[in-house]
Amino acid sequence: MDTVAIAVFVFFFLFVTLLGFFAARWRRGDLSSLHEWGLAGRRFGTVVSWFLVGGDLYTAYTFIAVPAAVFGAGAVGFFAVPYTILIYPFGFLVLPRLWAVSKRHGYITPADFVRGRYNSPLLALAIAVTGIIATMPYIALQLVGIQVVIAALGFPTEGLVGELPLVISFIILAAYTYTSGLRAPALIAIVKDLLIYITIIVAMIVIPAKLGGFAAIFAKIPADRLLLKAPSGDSLNAYSAYTTLALGSALALFLYPHSVTAILSSRGGSTIRRNMLLLPAYSLLLGLLALLGFMAYAAGIDKMPEYAGYFKTYKAQFAVPGLFLAMFPSWFVGVAFAAIAIGALVPAAIMSIAAANLFTRNIYREFIAPDCTPARETQVAKIVSLVVKIGALIFIVGVPQQFAIQLQLLGGVWIIQTLPAIILGLYTRALDHRALLLGWLTGIGFGTWVAYQSGFKNATYALQVFGLTMPGYAALYALVLNILVGVVATVALGLLGLKPAGDSTRPGDFDDVAEAA
Repeated sequence: MDTVAIAVFVFFFLFVTLLGFFAARWRRGDLSSLHEWGLAGRRFGTVVSWFLVGGDLYTAYTFIAVPAAVFGAGAVGFFAVPYTILIYPFGFLVLPRLWAVSKRHGYITPADFVRGRYNSPLLALAIAVTGIIATMPYIALQLVGIQVVIAALGFPTEGLVGELPLVISFIILAAYTYTSGLRAPALIAIVKDLLIYITIIVAMIVIPAKLGGFAAIFAKIPADRLLLKAPSGDSLNAYSAYTTLALGSALALFLYPHSVTAILSSRGGSTIRRNMLLLPAYSLLLGLLALLGFMAYAAGIDKMPEYAGYFKTYKAQFAVPGLFLAMFPSWFVGVAFAAIAIGALVPAAIMSIAAANLFTRNIYREFIAPDCTPARETQVAKIVSLVVKIGALIFIVGVPQQFAIQLQLLGGVWIIQTLPAIILGLYTRALDHRALLLGWLTGIGFGTWVAYQSGFKNATYALQVFGLTMPGYAALYALVLNILVGVVATVALGLLGLKPAGDSTRPGDFDDVAEAA
């Protein structure tokens, strides 16, 4: 056990814990209101929103998994870079409309918007349940990031003693999230992102210098890892898989409940647009982070005997922790590992709040207690946020890590099926709510079947078009099928004389709202 690294790690962990509890006093509001506890009163300006959204989207698992993918599979791991570039023009156009209509009608979740837009409790329930189920394994995966760095610090990882640091981390997370709501991850995200930026900038200077420069690093990478497999014969091979994975991931990211929660906490549409212009700085960071996978490969981290046991347990996910252990002094290892661990706490807190908001607003209030008071609504959300965290903790402790990864893979396939109801609903009311529900069910079914066919190891489907094979991300293909079914079913319902339900929104509701100072 490296006592210096542990001391630095614990210092930062305690600091953000105090920050999390202090957040209840920051930008004071009535935390017995779900609007304040779950969305911080929609008062975050450009700077805080930038840190919050960045801390929410670029999770600890991202900082472990992206370099691990590059380390293990090569160039295909860089798909995360173009997809995080694609999301910002999408967000620039779409998200201010969602914020505006949510502000005018008091919507807190995307399912709230669907409920008002289509006047369909059942469709809103489908959106809410999809969001909750897709979020749960995502929270569990944040624990994977903490597990890896705890192991790398020298703590035992087996049995009750091995799980104790993880349990303590999530008890602390649960406590300050319950107390401070969304304000806690917003404040902690500032510390987390600053630590991440410092860590990556230092790594980009020090590690290449120790390995002989970037030319020496790339010279050690096999050619088949540096480039995607080129199309051959009648198959597009990795080209179509890479492209559809990037596009599908981009379309899905801002549909996750935690992403919507971070966006709806902004001050207004102009704040969101400014953030969409500034957030690509994180894409640059991610590109540099991905290079750490090649650096770990060039350094031969997996061949070092002192790390053999870690690679046996965590496989490629140990590439970045192992690289930092080999290249940096103990105190900086503590800083880097603290950045990764805190990078798990921020999104995990937002995810649990988002899932709690969905359950409370679209299941509890809609179907169980329609007359509940605002205070009761908030209390239920706080309790559910605890239950969600406990569930994620039990999940990661009690089931194989690979199962969590497989479920998160399915989560991406499922969440993108909410796009027609949410995103298309921001622009048109042409689709019938029953048709949207049928399309959602079709997309969920097809995407799950594809994942099942692969043993839940991947979500790639080999689409045959005019004799050409296009392997691609099943979530995107399922979305196309979802939209087609929705359009055809809408036309069929119209021909049968079945009229769509009412609409609580008006065209002007989607226009910008003046931002409060």
